[in-house]
Amino acid sequence: AKRAAFDLLVIGGGSGGLACARKAASLGAKAALVECNRLGGTCVNLGCIPKKIMYYAAKHAECVENQGGYGFSCSDVKFDLVTLKNSRDAYIRKLNDIYLRNLEKDGVELIEGHATFTGPHKVHVNDKHVTAEHIVIATGASPIVPNLPGAKYGITSDGFFALEHLPKKVAIVGGGYIAVELAGILNALGSDVSLVVRHTLMKPFDEMLSKSLAEEMTHAGIKIHTSCQVKEVNKNEGVLSLHVQRGGCPDDVMEGMDVLLWAVGRRANIGDIGLDKTGVKVDGHGFIKVDEYDNTEVHNVYALGDVTGRKLLTPVAIAAGRKLATRVFGNQPSAKLDYSNIPTVVFSHPPIGTVGMTQGVPVCDISSCLLT
Repeated sequence: AKRAAFDLLVIGGGSGGLACARKAASLGAKAALVECNRLGGTCVNLGCIPKKIMYYAAKHAECVENQGGYGFSCSDVKFDLVTLKNSRDAYIRKLNDIYLRNLEKDGVELIEGHATFTGPHKVHVNDKHVTAEHIVIATGASPIVPNLPGAKYGITSDGFFALEHLPKKVAIVGGGYIAVELAGILNALGSDVSLVVRHTLMKPFDEMLSKSLAEEMTHAGIKIHTSCQVKEVNKNEGVLSLHVQRGGCPDDVMEGMDVLLWAVGRRANIGDIGLDKTGVKVDGHGFIKVDEYDNTEVHNVYALGDVTGRKLLTPVAIAAGRKLATRVFGNQPSAKLDYSNIPTVVFSHPPIGTVGMTQGVPVCDISSCLLT
């Protein structure tokens, strides 16, 4: 088997991993990055970028709907999802190529394949044994499909980007960023959308924002079912039925869905990387435990981005990756990302954003901030 040694090995070619590897290389480190899929991670391939393209398509649809009052006449407007998908996918392939060229330009070695730890600082990729003084785990996260009867009939946000036909009637389960954004997109493009929410919409946000958004979405035609849980999914001749429970009421059935989309959270991509060979610990939700400097409990092994479960946002992962590389290779031992007061935007219809503490923060937390 071949052997290779590096100053830094990054496992995962998403936003955080790429930023960390490139920054380390610019500071003189011999850096390598392992990736088994397309470069760019969730954001570029199955997240922010294709989602934003779909968002713009939805905004175009809204403009067409409202064009009459502005003096335009568009009586025969047709929408073709396949055309949009092909254009979107071609654009993403260009981004994949740009990321590859950037790695080459910065002198980062790309190792294509699946990384598996054989020890705290040893990784096996294909037929190669790789060692590194510093290793960063940046493997990201994936959508969760709940464990309930018939759940397999649904898709996730990954499947959303594979759709080639606009669903006539769709149920989206979840009340967070992804559920709200995809509900707005599909509704604007012409689908009949039902949003099934376990508690309330955008729960971490200020109640004023979440309530206003719910009112706007309802006005746009989206059916929002709060305090509602899916118990079972049935499929008959391609049509889905959802058995749901609303609060303490008897079970109800939502019928006639041709697409069910799960948006109920994400889990860390750590199941098959040999984490048990490292001593790295995970928290109660399965995300890698790190301190404020992105250190795991193993010396010189770090984790950043979605795999840590903290602020699952692309700019956060990028900033964390650069800060980590600067601390380790740039002689700045105190460099770290401040995870407080990070702005966030939801590309809902209409979009909402927030920064800082919300109304839901306990008074004791606010008091401690005021006293420091």
